[in-house]
Amino acid sequence: MNYSNINEYDPINAKVFSVSEINRLVKEVLHSKFSQVRIKGEISGYSSYSSGHWYFKLKDKNAQVDCVMFAGKNRRVNWQPSDGDLVEIECQVSLYETNGKYQLIVDSLQKAGLGMLFEKYIQLKNQLEKDGLFDEALKKTIPKLPTSIGVITSPDGAVLKDVMTTLLRRNKSVSIIIYPTLVQGEYSSKLISDAIHKANVRKEVDTIIVCRGGGSIEDLWPFNTESVAHAIYNSNIPIISAIGHETDFTIADFVADIRAPTPTAAAELISDGLSEVTNTIQFYSEKMVRLLNDKINHALIKIDFLEKRLISPLRKIKDQRDLLVVIKKRIDLNMLVKIKHYKYKLSLINTNFTIPKKAVKEYLLGLKNISIRLNTNIKSQFKNYYAKIEIMEQNLSQLNPKSILARGYSIVKNIDKKIINDSQNIKVNDSIDITFYNGNVSAKITNKNLKD
Repeated sequence: MNYSNINEYDPINAKVFSVSEINRLVKEVLHSKFSQVRIKGEISGYSSYSSGHWYFKLKDKNAQVDCVMFAGKNRRVNWQPSDGDLVEIECQVSLYETNGKYQLIVDSLQKAGLGMLFEKYIQLKNQLEKDGLFDEALKKTIPKLPTSIGVITSPDGAVLKDVMTTLLRRNKSVSIIIYPTLVQGEYSSKLISDAIHKANVRKEVDTIIVCRGGGSIEDLWPFNTESVAHAIYNSNIPIISAIGHETDFTIADFVADIRAPTPTAAAELISDGLSEVTNTIQFYSEKMVRLLNDKINHALIKIDFLEKRLISPLRKIKDQRDLLVVIKKRIDLNMLVKIKHYKYKLSLINTNFTIPKKAVKEYLLGLKNISIRLNTNIKSQFKNYYAKIEIMEQNLSQLNPKSILARGYSIVKNIDKKIINDSQNIKVNDSIDITFYNGNVSAKITNKNLKD
């Protein structure tokens, strides 16, 4: 619906508006004519609801108007308004259609008297941005593992204690150099600039934190000055700004290489690199331990397998003795079988034939000779087997480590119980363990001679 010609009243063809339509029309007119205005007045009837919205009236000596500041906007206000506060607001003039009352929708709110400072802040910010002091391409890289950190702040504030506590808790090896200065007051901007210049001349730190606690725009104003901005810009040392609370923004924040929301956050930011390196070392340390454990377990399994295959010397001698016993029994059994066979044949001869005495005598003599040869053969076999056993026992004895040690040798091991067979693998003052035939001793290397 077009309301552009509403003031051209025609009594014959005039449109008849509903209440809702006229309220909507007035609201559109207000939005178009008063989209953003600044108003100064005194707060009255302030109230805050559970939704987070603020409702109050803004008044002067002759009039008042309803105001609302929604939760999304008032979170940026770092002080608590109250009745009687003289304030300046940026707002949109609107109309609440339901009851036809117009109101101000507040976008920003600050204490009266700050308007001039805010204008100066905007003008300087625009000028410095135009001059290139905010250029991201010129920002210096903050070192991941700084060895020395400079802190420019008041020596008497809680901020310094918080920053030092956080830095030393997260990186005990870092050195902290304090450049004490005023951070509030008439001469503080020059003192802050001088501290930055001093840190660059002395070249004793590789990162600078410029910080102070929260406060009003007047309190933070030294960090909104051109001298501090140029000191930060001209610094050869990377600078982290940590001015006020998270919602506070100063010119120094835009010029600095990195802005931290709070001083403590700046300390955490600069010590993140050590945490990252520590985590990486921890990761590879755990991985190395796992690999070593896998190697050790694999070696133990291999040792168990080899131990099961290895036959002890005593067991081998016993097996050989058992084999001799079996062979002897087989020989004895064969002898008995042979003798029995010959006796049986002799019995048949005696039964079936009349054998002359001479033939019998010769036959018996032959049996006797056979018996003698068998006994000789058996003794020879036993002698050979006993000789073999004796040779095997001598060989096993020579291979026994204790026999080697008994001949004057010894075994040298390092502190990790590993055998040392090369003088290159040992150093003076190393502790060693020496094993002899009848015991072992601990010793320390006092001298070392290398020979080709």
